[in-house]
Amino acid sequence: MSDTQQLNNLVIQVRRDILRMVHAVNSGHPGGSLGCTEFFVALYQNIMDRKPGFNMDGIGEDLFFLSNGHISPVFYSVLARSGYFPVSELATFRKINTRLQGHPTTHEGLPGVRIASGSLGQGMSVAIGAAQAKKLNGDQHLVYSLHGDGELQEGQNWEAIMYASAKKVDNLISTIDLNGKQIDGTTDEVLCMGSIRAKFEAFDWDVVEIEKGNDIEAIIAGMTDAKTRTGKGKPVCVLLHTEMGNGVDYMMYSHAWHGKAPNDAQLEAALAQNYCETEKDY
Repeated sequence: MSDTQQLNNLVIQVRRDILRMVHAVNSGHPGGSLGCTEFFVALYQNIMDRKPGFNMDGIGEDLFFLSNGHISPVFYSVLARSGYFPVSELATFRKINTRLQGHPTTHEGLPGVRIASGSLGQGMSVAIGAAQAKKLNGDQHLVYSLHGDGELQEGQNWEAIMYASAKKVDNLISTIDLNGKQIDGTTDEVLCMGSIRAKFEAFDWDVVEIEKGNDIEAIIAGMTDAKTRTGKGKPVCVLLHTEMGNGVDYMMYSHAWHGKAPNDAQLEAALAQNYCETEKDY
């Protein structure tokens, strides 16, 4: 079996995890989680230089910060299936006193989670701080972050984006999930932002665009390209074109599944579309 096929099999399993986690508690955010599944699998299984185990200081390894924390189901699934904590713990998602809250938190010490996120617009600032700390420590590793396109409507992002280029934070790769949708509709309907590429370039970032943001090979190629652009005086932005609800036909092409759980029949239909022979459900 090829490496690409193994990654795609894991993508299918992560989709199953997302759907079952959200259905079990009738709450959560499946749309964006499914849309970013390929990205998370590629990032943790191929792109990032990670150490085994987990140290909060992150010295000597690449770091990742999730800014749009409501897509925690995909984050938790990929962390568990990358060895950070037992896969069986996914069954505790959003339950009382669990480490797997709806938005990632740090007070329970969940391996792989370095910041509490979910209050949108803050992750860019944290990622920049971590990237600057690596420079001060002489650590040559990179910092990655993920942000929603609707999240860019938060003003703090643009202060941070301006700061990163002005201070030449060139060990940072920030990915924008461009699915064009948010909880109340399309991003154009809610608050049209024009060309996000043009905006980042105007703020003096180097921009990489991944048109096929739900294709493992395209993601790996695009992120590898982004890595080659680091260390050259500019922060790097990756524009990742994804489809919200990807892999489940009735969830795709609509914002309706941003934060809605499938019922029993809908879950069964979604799982039937995502059968995996190589992995096992939690």
